[in-house]
Amino acid sequence: MDESCVNVKHLEEDEEQCIDEDKTDRDKAEEKLISSNEHSRKPWQQLRSRIRECVLYVKKVLVYFASMEWYCYALLGIITALMSFFMDMTVSKLLNAHQWLYGCLKGHHLLQFLCWTLYPACLCALSTSFAHSICPFSAGSGVPEARAILLGMDMPDYLSLSNLFAKLFGLICTLASGSTVFLGKVGPFVHLSIMVGAFMSRLHVSCRGGKQRAAKGEMLVVASAVGVASCFGAPVSGVLFSIEVMGTHYSVRDYCPCFFAAACGAITFRLLSVCSRDQETIQALFKTSFSSDLPYQPFEIFIFALLGLFCSILSCIYLFCHRWALRFIKTNKPISRFLATEKSLYSAIVAFLLACLTFYHSAGYFIAAELTMKQLLTSLLDGTSWYTVSQNASVLPEPQKTFWQAWNPPGRSYFQTLGFFIAAKVGLLVVACTLPLPAGYFMPVFVYGAAVGRLVGEGSAYLLSDGISSAKILINPGGYALAGAAAFSGAVTHTLSPALLALEMTGQCSHAVPALVATLVSNAVARAKHRPSFYDGISLIKQLPHLPSLIRACPKLANVQIKQFVIPAGVVLERTETLASLQHILNDSADDQFPVVDSHDSPILLGTINKSQLRERLHQHRNEDLCKQLEEACSIQPVRLHLTPESTVKQAHCIMSVTGEQHLFITESGRLCGVITWKEMKKIIEEMAKEV
Repeated sequence: MDESCVNVKHLEEDEEQCIDEDKTDRDKAEEKLISSNEHSRKPWQQLRSRIRECVLYVKKVLVYFASMEWYCYALLGIITALMSFFMDMTVSKLLNAHQWLYGCLKGHHLLQFLCWTLYPACLCALSTSFAHSICPFSAGSGVPEARAILLGMDMPDYLSLSNLFAKLFGLICTLASGSTVFLGKVGPFVHLSIMVGAFMSRLHVSCRGGKQRAAKGEMLVVASAVGVASCFGAPVSGVLFSIEVMGTHYSVRDYCPCFFAAACGAITFRLLSVCSRDQETIQALFKTSFSSDLPYQPFEIFIFALLGLFCSILSCIYLFCHRWALRFIKTNKPISRFLATEKSLYSAIVAFLLACLTFYHSAGYFIAAELTMKQLLTSLLDGTSWYTVSQNASVLPEPQKTFWQAWNPPGRSYFQTLGFFIAAKVGLLVVACTLPLPAGYFMPVFVYGAAVGRLVGEGSAYLLSDGISSAKILINPGGYALAGAAAFSGAVTHTLSPALLALEMTGQCSHAVPALVATLVSNAVARAKHRPSFYDGISLIKQLPHLPSLIRACPKLANVQIKQFVIPAGVVLERTETLASLQHILNDSADDQFPVVDSHDSPILLGTINKSQLRERLHQHRNEDLCKQLEEACSIQPVRLHLTPESTVKQAHCIMSVTGEQHLFITESGRLCGVITWKEMKKIIEEMAKEV
């Protein structure tokens, strides 16, 4: 009996062992299956690990020579220059195809008319439809919105990847429309560069393991300088543009990175031109050959100053018409309803009408309509006097002969052509600015100013055809075109950077003083009576929260005090606060920083203490006496920046945008009165924009 029981027990134990072995076998099989599935999801584990090791080693070597942010700056300049070069190459091929087709139809006026009008109309419609279907925020210049972003406003849609592709493709289509629509690429390309800069900033953060050391918006300020430098190969004027137009409160720490990235972009852009055989060597984009022995007489400085005055008057007329047109489009109900649903059709209609007016066998005969934007500027900057050419035009080489025939058509003189060009292009450019597509407005203004300067220069050369003084020195009209381009574009944008840009674009430093004099005079008149600039006008029409534009339109806003916007400081700690009471405050409050005062009865601001520091101190003293006072357990940080109730909104906005502070304490005679936050500041500016 006992033996049978023992045998039964052995059988039961054997069965349990078999069951356990089966379970272990099944577990091993499941583990093998899971591991095989993991290997199938992530193949080439060994190769991936080697690549990861190589990347980390390269990163370690690069960081040894310079920090990662400098490599991001260089990469930003190179990528932006590549975008600019391939955009110019694509646009050039499309323009050449249009000119080839138009030339093949010579003698067939109707077919030429259809080719001249339908080509830009279709491209503008395509640009508008593609831009608005992908990202509705891609229309326009993008510079006013970028300025608001650089001042800390949250506008993430304007920095999205979809906006980048929509603006890039739309801008190519717009530029391929040619001088018929008369729009440029500088503004949208600066916006494109800022979008690339936003992605470079994210790359920099990821390379640093999620730690952001650089100041907020630093990469975007650098990107704005790179945008201009990559368009013209002009790094110095690009940096000056970022200071004047983009960065209202410029931080000195951005100065060196801006120059470095702009130089990388400009060098890459020029090297690509050499590699593509567009240029033989690295040189200016619109190379001129003015005489440097005696470029101008001293008394001509007075003529350059008058040219600046004339350009400022024309700029005021243009800016007034531009703002009126934008307001009319926005407030006119039939047009606004039509634009809300049929933007592509509106662009096609406007482009078709502009093409009809600029058709060579109609009004285009009087405005050199067959020349592209680049050819227009090249012909206007030519140093040879057209009065001298008119005496013997047959000796002119190509392409100067073609340019001369365009500006001096049979039956008309070049004075009539220049005059009609200046009168007609103002209206045409104002109409073109209403198109809801990606487009820039700086280059058309620059070309227009060159035409104004050329007219003044040719007039002076005609009146002084025998030369100046006893040396019989002839006047150089190209120098006046250079100064006129800088003066008019500077008056429209309220900046001085166009003077330097004109010198860098042409490589002509001999006319630095005349260009600067004309630009200073034009700016002095254009800025009088707080007139808004071109970008300020767009910001006001769109009601963008850009405080400098609002103050320029309504100077009274500069004196608005912050005492009416001050809010309570929230949780305020006493210096005699015990650690035991701080535990409840940390659990209940969502603030990251707490002000510390002498006492609630006498709220003299002593400093601040961070929430993380409080948690650390409480963790250190968790086993000690929690009756220890705050000033004994923690180090109170003094307040670096604080304002008084009489401080203005402009001062608070300037401090916050430069330093990146999210809130500022308001004190009066050292006593804490409250706080003003960046969130509240944005609400104040948005309300001001609606009122203005």
